[in-house]
Amino acid sequence: SVHLLGRLGKDPDVKMFNGNKRAAFSMATNDWYKNQKGEKVDDTQWHYVVIWGTLADVAEKYLKKGQEVLIQGRITYRDFEDEG
Repeated sequence: SVHLLGRLGKDPDVKMFNGNKRAAFSMATNDWYKNQKGEKVDDTQWHYVVIWGTLADVAEKYLKKGQEVLIQGRITYRDFEDEG
């Protein structure tokens, strides 16, 4: 289980797949730390989030770019190969 607190990078992209609604969007999480020189360094990580079914309906209706959201779910990693 994972919890992500961050801001949406874009409005959800909503599509239908085999009669099931899917919403996908990017979100940024931010953290900071001090480097060896004592300087503050901002660290932003981007995450690609996919949600299905009734939660996709909610995302489509209420979520917009820039909004802060808390996501609870699981992480799945996928490898993609460039065809070029």
